[in-house]
Amino acid sequence: MIDKDILVIYPETTSTQIALYKGKTLLFLKNIKHKQDDLDKFVSLADQLEFRANVIFNELKDNDASLEQIEIVVGRGGLLKPVNAGVYEVNEKMVHDLKTGVEGIHYTNLGGLIAFEIAQKVNAKPILADPVSVDEMDEIARVSGHALIERKSIFHSLNQKFFARKYAKAHHRNYKELSLIMVTVGMGGITVAAHKNGKVVDVNNAYDGEGPFSVKRTGSLPVGDLLRLAYCGKYTEDELLVMLTKEGGYVSYLGTGDLNEIDALMAKGDEMALFISDACAYQVSKEIGAMYAVLEGNVDAIILSGNIFHSERFLSNVKNRVGKIAEFALYPSVNDIEALAENAYLVMRGELEIQEYK
Repeated sequence: MIDKDILVIYPETTSTQIALYKGKTLLFLKNIKHKQDDLDKFVSLADQLEFRANVIFNELKDNDASLEQIEIVVGRGGLLKPVNAGVYEVNEKMVHDLKTGVEGIHYTNLGGLIAFEIAQKVNAKPILADPVSVDEMDEIARVSGHALIERKSIFHSLNQKFFARKYAKAHHRNYKELSLIMVTVGMGGITVAAHKNGKVVDVNNAYDGEGPFSVKRTGSLPVGDLLRLAYCGKYTEDELLVMLTKEGGYVSYLGTGDLNEIDALMAKGDEMALFISDACAYQVSKEIGAMYAVLEGNVDAIILSGNIFHSERFLSNVKNRVGKIAEFALYPSVNDIEALAENAYLVMRGELEIQEYK
């Protein structure tokens, strides 16, 4: 009988979400907001580790959590070397790669680092589940168009694997027998993937700028124009990266990345806000069409996840363009906390094997 607890760690740019589960039962959920002044004191992202871990410990104590009851600490997966899908124990090698940014520095790297730090103090097992670097791409999908550049697999793997399994279970199917097109619309980017027989055989790399534009990211840009912009002498490399990842998309066109402000603009009929929303749906639809080609027209379902699909206008735009491809399954949320907890629960039950990160 399972009577131990699972602690979920989900770091974001200026906050850290934590959740405590007993088996599959949520005991409490908390989104801890960090003051920007506190975060600005740290030179590197990894330097925030002790600060964020201490804040989590204090929150657990304030909620009378029994630290000795925690068996597994599961963290949000960051930028690691390419790995197979599944669950990994956070080991010294992984800690090194997350700290040094073997594939890049991103706040998701803190998930494994914090999980490792806390697990050592409470004598629990630290794990990650389906980190963003899950790589199952077909070899032909890696071809970029130039021999010096290879397409990479970095996407919302946790979210997509979770909802793919949920869809399969609801339809009494085996995920490994399905062909799915999956769309995840997050604040940081939009990924559209082709799932075939339990593997993501092709997906755009939203982290590096492929695919549809999102709230803050530009997505794919005309290469020639981007190069000319980079060498025009007006911008530094850092300024361009900010432009592409934090000041692109809706921010670039509307001057805001605040979803409440964007919703308010559309609610009062702002023509530019409505047009940009329609353009985003247009680009998402184009990417779905591309994955239809990847799957050679054999698609069991198109699965849409993300809060943006609460918008009837956005959803209708996508359905009108690609609705004839296959049936739609709608999950208008992200649910990464639940996804992490489920993976940890299956590990606890012995139904998921923990893999070694090398």
